Amino acid sequence: MNDQAQASANNRAVTVAVLLGASLMLTMSMGMRQSFGLFVRPITADVGVSVADFTFALAVQNIVWGLTQPLTGAIADRFGCRAVTISGSFLFAAGLAVTMIATGPIALLIGMGLMIGLAMSCVSLSLALAASAKVVSPAKRSLTLGTVSALGSIGAFIAAPLAQHLLVAYGWKAAIVGFLGLCVIMLPGAFFIGAGDKIAPRQQIGSTDAGLSLKGALAEAARHRGYITMAVAFFVCGLQLVFLTTHLPAYLALCGQSPALSATALAVIGGFNAIGCYLLGWLGGRLPKQHLLGGVYILRSLIIIAYFMSWPTPASTVIFSAAMGLLWLGTAPLVSGLIGHIFGLRYMATLSGVAFFSHQLGSFVGAWGGGLLFDAMGSYDLAWKIGVAIGLMAGIGQMFMDARPTARMAAAPAPA
Repeated sequence: MNDQAQASANNRAVTVAVLLGASLMLTMSMGMRQSFGLFVRPITADVGVSVADFTFALAVQNIVWGLTQPLTGAIADRFGCRAVTISGSFLFAAGLAVTMIATGPIALLIGMGLMIGLAMSCVSLSLALAASAKVVSPAKRSLTLGTVSALGSIGAFIAAPLAQHLLVAYGWKAAIVGFLGLCVIMLPGAFFIGAGDKIAPRQQIGSTDAGLSLKGALAEAARHRGYITMAVAFFVCGLQLVFLTTHLPAYLALCGQSPALSATALAVIGGFNAIGCYLLGWLGGRLPKQHLLGGVYILRSLIIIAYFMSWPTPASTVIFSAAMGLLWLGTAPLVSGLIGHIFGLRYMATLSGVAFFSHQLGSFVGAWGGGLLFDAMGSYDLAWKIGVAIGLMAGIGQMFMDARPTARMAAAPAPA
């Protein structure tokens, strides 16, 4: 085998390792994170904390995740993903262990909030998609990001039924132990995602960004009105999704539905999310990504109206979950694709992290704000109406986003 053929084979092997590692890591981390709402009622009853206490811990988890995502992204851009993702896997497990021994709101805040929040910034979408984007060609990027998100989206289809079975059969601490087992499975993915650390930096730096500094990249982003619009709309994305994953189980219980329906709903969301991520990734290579994003936010809001306006039944909940699943995390490959299109790949993890901070501010509001409104009013009526209103506004604003590349990127030669 000549040198060129050997290099090509090595690059293919690296690409496969990165994509499979990213998918496995996302499957475990996002699956567990999306299933934490199942623990609201059993933990609050056993530990003696309020719904607002528990949802505040989840809100802190999301805000810590958002606050630290730009930092972990910058570290990964500078030193590679592997050390960050492996550290995050161990930290996730440690946060679960602290949660399992919690006897009050402080320990719950530390374990479920601070530790898992920091861990998620190391093992979730931003780093996984940034690493994946760097090992494929621009022509394949949107579909690849959608595919990785899709494979990573089946986690709720695994984690939610596992947690529900263990909750019913053995209690919530046994369910946490089950999640610790998923952390063990997550470790190989966290290792293999770093396979591209050595070759990706050489491939991603072109003539237009070879001298670009991190400060320069952040200044570029701050001046780009389209990036600001996208980040603000991403706030609403986080609010809607985390409100549902956190409060849908409690809402269904309030309406007299079986706890098993909550696990079914989360699992259906995970299954249809895989389809939606792939579909939106494919469409993102053919249609304007900003228009697709705006359409997702608007459709989500309309579906929420249709569901919450009537009394939930098992059939309506499964249909609602399937429809929302199609529109769930498909926003992530579209946002990542837009960032790569506008700014290039050199600081993609960092810029994705900054946008994701806005997403997590929305997650904070969706988790804790929903709990506060429920404790104050005894229902979720006002919470879902607020989510719908700002979702419609975000969707319209996203539709008119300026998606033009920066002058630096516009001057770059077309890819071969």
